[in-house]
Amino acid sequence: MKSPERPVRVMIVEDSLVVRQLLAHLIGRDPRFVVAAAVASAEEALAEIGRVKPDVISMDIRLPGIDGLEATRRIMSEHPTPIVVIADSVEDRSLSISMNALRAGALSVVEKPVGVASAAYERIAETITTQLFIMSSVPVIRRRSFAAGPAAAEPPPPPRGDAAFRRPAFVALAASTGGPPALAKVLEGLPKTLEASVFVVQHMGEAFMEGFATWLAGLSPLPVALAEDGATAQPGRVYVAPGGRHLSVEGGGRMRLVASEPVSSQRPSANVLFSSLARSAAPQTVGVLLTGMGEDGAQGLLELRRAGGYTIAEHQSSAVVYGMPAAAVRLKAAKEILPLDMIGPRLVHLAQRARP
Repeated sequence: MKSPERPVRVMIVEDSLVVRQLLAHLIGRDPRFVVAAAVASAEEALAEIGRVKPDVISMDIRLPGIDGLEATRRIMSEHPTPIVVIADSVEDRSLSISMNALRAGALSVVEKPVGVASAAYERIAETITTQLFIMSSVPVIRRRSFAAGPAAAEPPPPPRGDAAFRRPAFVALAASTGGPPALAKVLEGLPKTLEASVFVVQHMGEAFMEGFATWLAGLSPLPVALAEDGATAQPGRVYVAPGGRHLSVEGGGRMRLVASEPVSSQRPSANVLFSSLARSAAPQTVGVLLTGMGEDGAQGLLELRRAGGYTIAEHQSSAVVYGMPAAAVRLKAAKEILPLDMIGPRLVHLAQRARP
């Protein structure tokens, strides 16, 4: 990990000379960084990483030879380093590779920069440098596998004092950094026969949300789609909050999307989703707060628990970033604190309870 007195060392992996130079320019002009290396292929990156020892890597996905997904797998296995995926488009194949790179250990995905003359250049440049700086401080370990494997151990019996809570009609999941693979892990463990509607808030760039929902749909036994304003949530379906709008749930499962001000610096915000369910359907709702930076979701989870909902926070042992769940634990907002592989089984257990 970098020391506080020196700039962040960035390795750029990008096959396009023009984009590589653009990235080097926008990163190099920021005094927080130094471009330690800029290479054109994954093969070069793998050969140089041991010598360069970057604090963070900017990783293109569509590379000649070894692609960004395989490069991410190898780096996380051999030289664990924070990786920010730079996606060149939001078409299906590129998005699928990007999402799978997150599952292989990359921490976030951002848009590739456009020409300096573009109106979007400064916005994208700021997003890239912010993500690189934040992710450079995330402690990473040798590749954590989120792939489907042997069934997890049965979670412990739920805490006492929840006799009033029965089979849920709604499940609300929220995550930030490290969230896509964690959400995939939880959803993969849910049965096709689930009689609850599932809502998902994931902090991610707006351009990627439709592709993210499509990617989840390929992994989940349940149908997955972006939430639509005014639609009524149906049991056995997953609804993902679109980028740039808050998702709230009114009585009867009616979904509302609002582009109001960010909450906890996020839009969509987990606080908004949890708080809405605390007001409209708390005794029928399970709220789950997964890995992520910051404190979004903690206050909303507390409201949900106080209103009679069942609340779960991910345990530190499995969270990629123990920020959002830790904030919930400090507030005593979580009824249970479970490692990731036990959260799906707990949801199944709650879903099998008898109706009141």
